[in-house]
Amino acid sequence: MIGALASKLFGTANDRFLKGLRKQVEQINKLEPELEKLSDTDLRARTDWFKERLSKGETLDDLLVEAFATVREAAKRTLGQRHFDVQLLGGIVLHKGMISEMKTGEGKTLVSTLAVYLNALAGHGAHVVTVNDYLAERDAEWMGSIYRFLGLSVDCIKNGLPDAERRNAYACDVTYGTNNEFGFDYLRDNMKFQLEEMVQRDFFFAIVDEVDSILIDEARTPLIISGPTENTSSLYISANELIPHLGADDYETDEKARAVNLTEDGVSKVEELARQRDLMGEGSLFDIDNVGLLHHVNQALRAHKLFQRDRDYIVKDGKVVIIDEFTGRMMEGRRFSEGLHQALEAKEGVAIQNENQTLASITFQNYFRLYPKLSGMTGTAMTEAGEFAEIYGLECAEVPTNKPMVRKDLDDVVYRTAKEKYDAIVERIRDCHERQQPVLVGTVSIDKSEQVSDLLKKANIPHKVLNARYHEQEAYIIGQAGAPGAVTIATNMAGRGTDIQLGGNPEMRVEQETQGLSEAEAAKKAEEIRKDCADNAEVVRQAGGLFVLGTERHESRRIDNQLRGRSGRQGDPGASQFFLSLEDDLMRIFGSERMDSMLGKLGLEEGEAITHRWVNKALEKAQSKVEGRNFEIRKNLLKFDDVMNDQRKVIYEQRRELMQTEDVSETVTEMRHQTIEDLVGKYVPEKAYPEQWELGTLGEECRRVLALDLPIQDWAHEEGIADQEIQDRIVRKSDEHMAEKAANYGPELMRHVEKQIVLHVVDKKWKEHLLNLDHLRHGIGLRAFAQRNPLHEYKQEAFEMFQTMLAAVREEVTFLLSHVELRAQDPEQATIQHEQPAMTESRGDAAMAEAAADASEPEMALAGVSGGAQPAAPASGGAAPQTVRHASGAQVDPNDPSTWGKVGRNQPCPCGSGQKYKHCHGKMQ
Repeated sequence: MIGALASKLFGTANDRFLKGLRKQVEQINKLEPELEKLSDTDLRARTDWFKERLSKGETLDDLLVEAFATVREAAKRTLGQRHFDVQLLGGIVLHKGMISEMKTGEGKTLVSTLAVYLNALAGHGAHVVTVNDYLAERDAEWMGSIYRFLGLSVDCIKNGLPDAERRNAYACDVTYGTNNEFGFDYLRDNMKFQLEEMVQRDFFFAIVDEVDSILIDEARTPLIISGPTENTSSLYISANELIPHLGADDYETDEKARAVNLTEDGVSKVEELARQRDLMGEGSLFDIDNVGLLHHVNQALRAHKLFQRDRDYIVKDGKVVIIDEFTGRMMEGRRFSEGLHQALEAKEGVAIQNENQTLASITFQNYFRLYPKLSGMTGTAMTEAGEFAEIYGLECAEVPTNKPMVRKDLDDVVYRTAKEKYDAIVERIRDCHERQQPVLVGTVSIDKSEQVSDLLKKANIPHKVLNARYHEQEAYIIGQAGAPGAVTIATNMAGRGTDIQLGGNPEMRVEQETQGLSEAEAAKKAEEIRKDCADNAEVVRQAGGLFVLGTERHESRRIDNQLRGRSGRQGDPGASQFFLSLEDDLMRIFGSERMDSMLGKLGLEEGEAITHRWVNKALEKAQSKVEGRNFEIRKNLLKFDDVMNDQRKVIYEQRRELMQTEDVSETVTEMRHQTIEDLVGKYVPEKAYPEQWELGTLGEECRRVLALDLPIQDWAHEEGIADQEIQDRIVRKSDEHMAEKAANYGPELMRHVEKQIVLHVVDKKWKEHLLNLDHLRHGIGLRAFAQRNPLHEYKQEAFEMFQTMLAAVREEVTFLLSHVELRAQDPEQATIQHEQPAMTESRGDAAMAEAAADASEPEMALAGVSGGAQPAAPASGGAAPQTVRHASGAQVDPNDPSTWGKVGRNQPCPCGSGQKYKHCHGKMQ
């Protein structure tokens, strides 16, 4: 009460902040008459002038007023659109590295051009992140006309774009793309082996469109690049066949947490069924030997009891296709992780694809925190302002609408049963349709959309359905949703990128209805369409504007607000209302029993509804509980990912440094010396008696790791020799051995091979480390039963595993370089192969994997080092091809496989066929 009175008297903090920005808006407006007089050439020349001023020490803040005025004038000349004063406010908010909340229809896309142009002047690249490829391409072309007019380069990152074109796109002043494309490019870049192959530049500035959808809704699911593992499809089918035999008492479902678990009776029944089918041996389902079966059963249980067809996924062309819970779109090529997608494929009886192993991963939280300056825009951010501030350090500012908002947000109506609710919905839609008032019907799933559609068909009410099945027609359906009497059913309205204009969108109609006409006929038809749309808009205004009808409350208030925000754009009339029942998921999960008994006591008749602001408040309280729980899930994910992120940054920085360094010999020498120190420390412990030394084992390790046959046991008989002296002697011998190699092969070739081997080993060990971290992460929660903090345990063990991985890198690099033998002296012909994996790009536990280009296997082959030998170089003239062979010098007979030794699967087959070993003789073994 006191806070409300103070806000009325002094204004809110948001009001005071915006008041401080209005001075700059006034300064921008004063420049408008002056810039209108400039020619196009003179206006374009201001870009070079701004860059020159920056080079002389001025800051972007110094240029803001003049740059914004320049963009506004360019927009008028290219698009015929002039930035409103509130849009200038929004642009200043974005430039300050904040989130700008602007209502739907207020022109956020145009607002972004102000901050993008100003920050692109610095020459480091400005990124605009959108939620789908359609919007990225549309905005790059649409808004790109402003940037190009002013002399800046613009491009768009799209799925399937070759690396060369991606590199060119990132080199532009302004780059558009989706959050997934930017994130996966970052991961792919850190799997490259030469700086020239990387596509991204250093991060500088990004604007995230629909920032709440990307940084909050999608933040729970990390981006993952993975490669295939062995085929276990038969086990998924077997586990799937067990689930129908389970009764209601055999498992427990927690809808709030979206979790399902076997009860004790369920475990016993699964064990009995599994033994009958010879799927497990003695012992329980929880024995170490049966962990694989337990995993498959759990995923099959989730697939059957938590995931519904036509809500969470659809089956199309014999494939299980994920439905994005936030947009209702099909997510072609993406896959649920950890075997869940395979379980769904088994459930639906379609072909089961292989599981994948993680090669690289990052969460959106950690990816977007890589940008030194980040901003965002959306229509609904203030409800999540606390999370934006805590996780990303982003402040939110609510920018007022250009015209006063006149939409009427009516109280929710609550019915006792779903049937009563849907009957009321149909009647309300019929009433609006007859009065020529357009209706936008919002549902929470495809299944509910089709349910409403069936009811409307029975009632003979014409309508359009907007969901994953009609993705291609999406923009046109939304564009005409404001026509008189139009009824449009939408699964979700976030990130659609098209406004609903009262009377219909004339430009879309012109484009569609004038195809094939002559120029004169098309012009005449276009004029008729525009007049028709203007007349229709007046009819709709008289009918009350767009009516938004929600068929159910979403878990998040933001999603409800996004739906409501489709009505009342730019001062248009409109209304919104939600129709609910006690059988709705949200109502059922959060205490509908008390409300049901209360409504019964009040004597509520069938077909009657209760409408009261207290009901709204109770629902908002339930929604805020869900939002709070989801925030905790995201925070917990981030805490765990931060552990991996620290390690990821170390590895990626080291890789980049290695690629930038021409000569890594010093690094390699340090690795070898540290490896020797570790070996001596292990077998000749400090302060141990000589009789406790394991000199025989140390000698064997020196032969294995360093390729040195040293008389270590003879050294031990020398009087007064100590562990340090033994270590120094081994170091000297290994240094001499490597110096001799470098002298034989030439320093240039040796440096090249060293660099390639270090990169190869780092990637190999990092991949293994990620797999180990995955296993650790999945089991760490059980530590809570022992009264230990899982996060603390994870941090401690992950650090120890990282230390172990670094030691393994040092040892393997030392081993490979000590044993490798080279022929020819041309580093360009080195056959150390770094093949890109057959990568699947996925979105972690809550979903989603985006299939990438077809390539070779995940293992990155190092030719010859595994012990196999390459065919000898040809005797013909010219430079002999570079070959790497085992130090034993074994000769290879192409016709005698017994002489080949161990051949890497990705190496050329020694038989001389020209095929890879895995496709030739390796396939037959």
